[in-house]
Amino acid sequence: MKYLGLLLMFSSTVTAFGQKDIRKQLQTQFIMAEVGDTIELPAGTFRSSGSISMDEKRDIVIRGAGIDQTTISFKGQTEGAEGIRIDNSQNITLQDMTLQDAKGDLVKVMNTKGINLINVKVEWTGKPNKKNGAYGLYPVACSEVVIDGCVAIGASDAGIYVGQSHNILVRNSEAYHNVAGIEIENSTMADVYQCKVYENTGGILIFDLPDLPKKRGGNVRVYDNIVQENNYKNFAPKGNIVGFVPPGTGIIILATSDVEVFDNQVIDHKTFGLSIASYYITENEIKDEQYDPYPTRIFVHDNAFMRKKQAPTFRHKLGLLAYKYFRREPPMIWFDGILDEKKVGANGLYQEEFQICIQDNQNGSFVNLDAENGFKEMSEDLKMYDCRHPALEAPQMSASEAATDEGGKKK
Repeated sequence: MKYLGLLLMFSSTVTAFGQKDIRKQLQTQFIMAEVGDTIELPAGTFRSSGSISMDEKRDIVIRGAGIDQTTISFKGQTEGAEGIRIDNSQNITLQDMTLQDAKGDLVKVMNTKGINLINVKVEWTGKPNKKNGAYGLYPVACSEVVIDGCVAIGASDAGIYVGQSHNILVRNSEAYHNVAGIEIENSTMADVYQCKVYENTGGILIFDLPDLPKKRGGNVRVYDNIVQENNYKNFAPKGNIVGFVPPGTGIIILATSDVEVFDNQVIDHKTFGLSIASYYITENEIKDEQYDPYPTRIFVHDNAFMRKKQAPTFRHKLGLLAYKYFRREPPMIWFDGILDEKKVGANGLYQEEFQICIQDNQNGSFVNLDAENGFKEMSEDLKMYDCRHPALEAPQMSASEAATDEGGKKK
């Protein structure tokens, strides 16, 4: 009866929603929702003058009629920054709708265990712009995160972002015309698979950054994705960390450990297909004494790299460097070569447990930039990286998420 009552209450005001602000009524339903309720949004295009928030709720489904069938526009909002915000909750599902043009993030979720974002499209309409909100889908400090069948367009930072979270599935989703398509940051036990990421500045970013409460990410698997033509100009606002990402970037692994990248198609990136780098490559100062800026235990294998002959970007130092040494054919895989001295063995390479391993990639040309020594002794020799790490484990999801999971792939 709770489900039916909510459905009838919402449906009885469809005509009014088509003419005026939806926010007050939907916010009331968010506040009044009880355990087990479903809030059903009808088909139609609606607007909201401000953020719509949910706090301290459990086992709630918020469902529209489908992507581009139920649309809520926050264009010109006068209250709050986010579109929809969910805090301090458990087992919340947001699905089957399109959200547009929030001043800030379109969907922000914090401190929530069990968040399912299913068939949700988030977009800033018009051309990509630095004034667009930073993130499309933005779970942070969460656990058991599922992002499935979603689309993200136009974010000035990352279209799909998961930060400082644990047990994460990002799958079957699409991101384009963002600065970063998909970003996993300071997070543990994450899978990104069967996604299509294209026409961003950078395709998929796996980062650990300083000055955050959760210091270290890891056990991140990126597989079975199509990462294609991420050559779009970087339109991040000045000062954003993604502002350092060169146009023409496929995948970046930055300052994190325990990452496995396999069975991806990485196609037509003008600067590099995949980069493994320390935080020092950003040239930003590190003040966080607990931060580890080095990537270790990385395994890149069985990917297919393809590239048209084309010049790398001239709008970034790394692009200019690539052109200087390689002209229109820079290597597919880059390693900055900056090592943690505490983990280096007598042979000058990482000890076995910390190694960067690169194997069996189609067209996987390589360069060690020797950035620590001013790029003086670059090497394209892959022999010292011909090693393996054990396959990483899949995220440990609850029974409800595991039942819908098509992944769990191991290599």
